[in-house]
Amino acid sequence: MVLVTVRLCFRALFLFGCAGLLVSCRVNSSPATLDPSFYRVLHAPQPELAKQKLYVIDSGDSLQVILPATYERRNFAKADYQNWVLYRTEVDVDVFTLPFKIRPSIVGFPSQLNSNFNAAIYLGRRIDFHRYSWQPVTPSFNVRNLNSRGFGYGIFAGLGSATLNEFVTQPAIPIQYEGVILDAGVAAIYDARIFNVGIALGIDYLTDTNRNAWIYQRRPWFGVLFGLNLN
Repeated sequence: MVLVTVRLCFRALFLFGCAGLLVSCRVNSSPATLDPSFYRVLHAPQPELAKQKLYVIDSGDSLQVILPATYERRNFAKADYQNWVLYRTEVDVDVFTLPFKIRPSIVGFPSQLNSNFNAAIYLGRRIDFHRYSWQPVTPSFNVRNLNSRGFGYGIFAGLGSATLNEFVTQPAIPIQYEGVILDAGVAAIYDARIFNVGIALGIDYLTDTNRNAWIYQRRPWFGVLFGLNLN
């Protein structure tokens, strides 16, 4: 039992380490320019722009801003939009895998770390923050940086498998097999552009006739999500 627990701990640490590598990709792959779109100003030296909805065109060394309420156009040189923070919200659709689930202890059975196959479709709300800053290279030359972060929350539903045997069924079944399950729940994600990582809270529903005997039927579990951004 001790050896199994140690192995499970090492597996969890390895997976969390992979999550850290994926998150780090978000910082290194920040875009050089913003996509032309509507944004809101979270922070700007110009107080009249705070909280306003703007259409922003980023040309790389300057910004053109259109104020929809007044049809006004403004051009901002590098010195005028230092430390601006913009944000945008949108609907997020992703495909996720769940590399493992942590099932709490139940009816005298210890907590479980399951690594069966699971895949899910996620639908939620995402908010992206974009901050402009300048890194001094020489006293007369600065390099512009655009740092972006994305976060989201939403619901998911998917398909997976679970191991059925005499230990996880009451009454016990005489065979062992991989049962087909449907899972659903809520999740919070960190948007890593190409890849996403997040945490999930969900339940499983066994689709075959042993559903009433399975001790984890409709019981909550915790898990980690890795996904591919579809939009």
